[in-house]
Order: sequence, then C-alpha cells, then structure tokens
Amino acid sequence: MNTSPLQCNVCPHACMLPPGATGRCRARKNYTGEEIVSDITGKPLIPKTYRNDRESGIFPSNYGIVTSLALDPIEKKPLNLFYPGSYILSAGSFGCNLNCPFCQNHSISTSDGAEFMSEDNYLSPEELVKIALDTKSKGNIGIAFTYNEPLVGYEYVLDAARLAHKHDLKTVLVTAGCINKPIADQVLPYIDALNIDLKSFRADVYKNTLGGDLDTVKSFIETACAMCHVELTTLIVPGMNDTEEEMTEICDYITSLPNGSDIPLHISRFFPRHRMTDRPPTDVATILTLHHLASIRLRHVFTGNM
Repeated sequence: MNTSPLQCNVCPHACMLPPGATGRCRARKNYTGEEIVSDITGKPLIPKTYRNDRESGIFPSNYGIVTSLALDPIEKKPLNLFYPGSYILSAGSFGCNLNCPFCQNHSISTSDGAEFMSEDNYLSPEELVKIALDTKSKGNIGIAFTYNEPLVGYEYVLDAARLAHKHDLKTVLVTAGCINKPIADQVLPYIDALNIDLKSFRADVYKNTLGGDLDTVKSFIETACAMCHVELTTLIVPGMNDTEEEMTEICDYITSLPNGSDIPLHISRFFPRHRMTDRPPTDVATILTLHHLASIRLRHVFTGNM
C-alpha cells in the first residue's frame, strides 16, 4: 500500500496530503490506502471515469453533497446580461480554497462537511438535472454552481454540467477563480456563463487577507473570457480595496481583455460579516464614486447591496 503524500493540483496551494488528509479547502482528500466510497451510501465516491480503475488518489469528499438549493433570479448571481428576467436553479456544497474574513457563506465555505453528511443532502448529477428540468415551468433555464467555491469539487460540476447540456439546460458558475488552468480547461467548455469575483487588484491582499493568488485569478478570468459569457464582481471593503486608484487599475485590467469594455462589472457594498466586524458598511457615496469612475471606462457597471 502506497503511504506517500500526494499533491493536489486544483489550485495554487498545491497541498501535499498524506493518506487520509484533507486540503486547505476542506473538500479534497487523499484516499490512498482507503476504499474510495461515500460516507453516506457506501457506493463509489465518484464515477469510475475519474479513478481510471485506481483505488487511490485525491478526490472531492463533497461530491454530490448539496448544502444549499434554491431557484433564484439570474440577476442574484449576479448576472445582469445573461438571460435577464429568467431564473436558475442554484446549488452549493461545502468547502473553499480561500479564507475571506468577510465571507457571507462561511457556514458552508469553512465547513469540513461533517454536519452535512446525510442521505438528505446527497444529489447525484442525474437527480440535480431532473430538479432543474422539473422547474423549467417556473422560468428556470438551468443550473448555477454557487454559494461555496464550486471548483474545489470540480468533478461534480463537470458531471452535472455535461448532463445539463444534453438536456439543453444552461450552466452557470459563480467562483472566486483561484483555480489552476488545467482544471479550468476541463470545466469551462461545459459552462455558459460565469460571475467571477475579482476581490482586489493587490497581490498582497490576495495572499495575506484572502489566502489566494491574484495571478491565478487573472489567468482564470482570461481563460473564461475566451470561452464563456463573463461578468465580474468586486466587493468594496473599507480599508482593503476602496480607493479610486485601485478601481482604476481594475478597470484598466478589464479593458485590456478582448472586448473588455463590454464585460459587466458589479461593484458591491460590504457589510460586516464572519471575522470582519471591525469596520462599518461601505459608505454609499464611495460606491457611487467608484461606479462613476468605472462607467467612464466600461459600458456595463452595476451596483449591488445598496
């Protein structure tokens, strides 16, 4: 039995995981030396296509675990220029490879999933797609993978998105984008639209405050823009990214992308959450000033949480 650590290749953390260990995202585990079966059903944890007949490797422990499910207006993702006025079935699991101190979904993003491991929370890709099809009469156009970081369990996203496309459903990904390019290259051909968080334009903020990597996020945005409809969101946090200088840099970056001036930007207002309760909500005047500044460079700028 191989007891050597394995390296996860999903994100820039590149976690080295001894047998039985879980990565920083709390959703990817080294199953070396263990039978790769669901804690819930005792069945194979994920389809055999990923295992390639191997009995060990790093796989998502959150495969099929759906902690949040809702039929949302598409604008809530937020996507304002992708089938506006429609609804989308939004599904989330647990785990995230960032540690944003202001996360509004921290109860699932920081969870290791232990409290969600039950039959009631398990939905196979086939079951998820069936629910999406059953809600078409209510205006649903497809499935959005959201609420936590969907791509720490990219295998489930890929399986469900492939199946959704076979049934003419649209697929949406709401992500922080701190994911390595080989994973993006696998998933994005099956995604129709994304909202990607561009949380800051400072590498030190990504590294020290958010636990991520700005260059990886930029690479993900650039890859996605070449393949899908993309809208970006920047949450304006007082004292972190609320200057006109940084908004100018963000806009200059967006306009440098192909057809960049047409990429929608959502400028969102911060409210104290999670571990960041030491500062007030973003001043409305700040949001309006940054909105005006961005609107000089970009054609589609929206405010949120106002």
